[in-house]
Amino acid sequence: MVTSRQFAPIDATETDDVSSVVELLRGVYARWTRTTTIKQMRDDWDDLFRGRAEPWPVERFEAGGVPAEWIVAAGAQPNRIILYLHGGGFRMGSVDSHRDLMQRLSVAAGARVLGIDYRLCPEHPFPAPVEDALAAYRWLLDTGVPPGRIALAGDSAGGGLVLSCMFAARAANLELPRAAYLMSPWTDLAATGASFVSKADVDPLHQRPLILNMAKAYLGPCGDPCDPLASPLYGVLEGLPPLLIQCGGRETILDDSVRFAERARNAGVAVELDVYPSMIHVFQAFGELSAARHSLAGAGSFLDRHFTEQKNGP
Repeated sequence: MVTSRQFAPIDATETDDVSSVVELLRGVYARWTRTTTIKQMRDDWDDLFRGRAEPWPVERFEAGGVPAEWIVAAGAQPNRIILYLHGGGFRMGSVDSHRDLMQRLSVAAGARVLGIDYRLCPEHPFPAPVEDALAAYRWLLDTGVPPGRIALAGDSAGGGLVLSCMFAARAANLELPRAAYLMSPWTDLAATGASFVSKADVDPLHQRPLILNMAKAYLGPCGDPCDPLASPLYGVLEGLPPLLIQCGGRETILDDSVRFAERARNAGVAVELDVYPSMIHVFQAFGELSAARHSLAGAGSFLDRHFTEQKNGP
């Protein structure tokens, strides 16, 4: 079944808060031109978010050959693990840019979070990120962590990558994780959703040409945007674990969440879809937003419920 919820603004200042966030993001985008290097874009993106993180101890290592870091809140249960796959259009983003979000997720879920720096395009196009995500998941299993003690989570491109990782794990005859949490997942690189038109006037940041350009950069000139490992919307969804999908109502890629949730429901997957009408893409990244706090609390409850069910199950 799919449980679909829409949340009204959490408080009276929410719209103003979102406007401030939008201006912050636009300030970064405005600095980028056709001559801006990919390294500069990545540095700018990391710098935008790096200062938000708390100064927790840092433990860097390799998980299955992939650079990784444990993000562990005080009191997190050692037998609850979330493998986190960051967003950034497969060309930006890192553990640095998402450390704050992973910290808040660790607190909300009472779990250890494993963040990884998977390879990025254009240097490493599809399927390199899928290979790295699968390698990290396999590493967890190989170190003795039962799949029922693992959840996957990700935002935007990382949300789609969570689903691709599970497809790849299933193809490799690996047991799937207990649950997955997806924030504004990018599930359709062909960008066929009607929301690219219906939400074009209210999405302040992302329009269809930009999405298609990012998809082309990831897939390469001969890549298929309907390949399920790149676009999970077109995959076989039967047998996936319970899913929580959260997205904003002002996103042009809203239908990437809505259509995926509907297809998953029709495939017998337990899906919860939460739409925050006044929110933008991956609003959870901005902890000052009341909607971000509300949604992370909901994610923590979702993951706690499924981890607990696993503990109490057979």
